[in-house]
Amino acid sequence: MKPPVFDPDCRACPRLSQFLDQVRREYPDYHAAPVAPFGVERPRLLLVGLAPGMHGANASGRPFTGDHAGILLYRTLHQYGFASAAESIGQDDGLQLIDCRITNAVKCLPPQNKPSGEEIRRCNAFLAAELAGLADGSLVLALGAIAHQAVLRGLGLRPAQYKFGHAAEHQLGRLRLIDSYHCSRYNTQTGRLSAPMFAAVFARAQEILAQSADPGH
Repeated sequence: MKPPVFDPDCRACPRLSQFLDQVRREYPDYHAAPVAPFGVERPRLLLVGLAPGMHGANASGRPFTGDHAGILLYRTLHQYGFASAAESIGQDDGLQLIDCRITNAVKCLPPQNKPSGEEIRRCNAFLAAELAGLADGSLVLALGAIAHQAVLRGLGLRPAQYKFGHAAEHQLGRLRLIDSYHCSRYNTQTGRLSAPMFAAVFARAQEILAQSADPGH
């Protein structure tokens, strides 16, 4: 039996489970539970973020939906043909991802948006199962250093051997990894990540997938 890629009832991390219980009491209309991956079952592009945001995925139940980070992400996904619309409003908005799925290294909202190292490791089994289900030649796009490290851990690789850097590329056996700074409000407002920088990563992703789909390449 294959390990699961997601458990909607997971309470393996006591601190996160207790925090979600508290959030559910304060915001009864919020999803306030583990957030499932969103997109096609067998994507050629898998995006890996850090964790649900308090008023974003934790509220909506969809990764990067409802917060600032999702504005740039979905707009760019649509621009490069990976999403049917440029804006993700909620689970019932009809938006579909195309050849793409979005997941997180940690599936539950952490306090102050900072999961502990143990929580990241404990949740890694879900990401490992998700990576194992990808077809050969698939591309993984890590949004931030923690997501980058989680992908490597999920593949049984040592993070020290593959340095994170914006637009850095790594061949990881049958999969390829490309890195980007996270599209957080902090990174975009401080100028660490601009819209053109982010778009360039997706343009490269599009190019890599086109090459892998060409049998003559």
